[in-house]
Amino acid sequence: MICKQIDIWSGLPYDERPNPGFRPRLDVSLRDGEKTRGAVVVIPGGGYFFTSEREGEPIATQFSAAGFQTFVLWYSVAPHRHPQPLADLARAICLIRENAAQWHVDPDRIAVIGFSAGGHLAASLGVHWDKPWLAELPGITASGAKPNALMLSYPVITSGPHAHRGSFENLLGEYTPVDLLQLMSLETQVGTHTPPTFLWHTVADDLVPVENSLLFAQALQEAGVPFELHLYPDGNHGLALANEETSWDGIGMDPHVASWMKLCTEWLSTCLGDGNAKEMALHI
Repeated sequence: MICKQIDIWSGLPYDERPNPGFRPRLDVSLRDGEKTRGAVVVIPGGGYFFTSEREGEPIATQFSAAGFQTFVLWYSVAPHRHPQPLADLARAICLIRENAAQWHVDPDRIAVIGFSAGGHLAASLGVHWDKPWLAELPGITASGAKPNALMLSYPVITSGPHAHRGSFENLLGEYTPVDLLQLMSLETQVGTHTPPTFLWHTVADDLVPVENSLLFAQALQEAGVPFELHLYPDGNHGLALANEETSWDGIGMDPHVASWMKLCTEWLSTCLGDGNAKEMALHI
């Protein structure tokens, strides 16, 4: 296993003034050998206020075991505002494609998985990757930034009645114009350009209501975009793997909810083609 950390904005403009000393980075974990593989970019949650370690490396380890090259993005959060987090993710995907040959990544098989606010960031790229205002930023192109698949875990999606208000305040500021709130209410931005999507959520989530996933799934259905949605009746917000690895203070373990990872890797290997089928079968 080859592991390294990369400053994604090295040699390009990045404004450190909102959070002095912080630089967005990509933690790179590459499997040994010359085989070209699909890639998974992991985007931890944290309400656009912090980034959760529980939703970083432990997730990447599972996808690595399933045969993917893996990357964890530590992106800009408050007091940085939109579009910086989205620019970070777009730049990270472009960077992976720029190094695809060296890193043995298939540039047509790059997926992103996000948790909570990280799910909002992943879905934001899924609906905004082709916007001129994003591609105009240094180091980003629309073709380079496009994800081939989305995986959204208890995602923040809507700025409407079922919104997680804290995430939107951290991302957009306390007083946000209505048109910007609409732009970042992602169920309103889904179209045929949106990649195939896997979603999971717990119905009992009392922090980010399940309606967030339902609204996005409905929009995907109306746009004719393939998706898979799993709803679990019980479970807190932020379960991550829902096993001992990502539990905290003795809570956060639910064997039933933990089945999402097996379902997700199966879906992803089907969605991106069979290049990881053998490793995925061994993993599960």
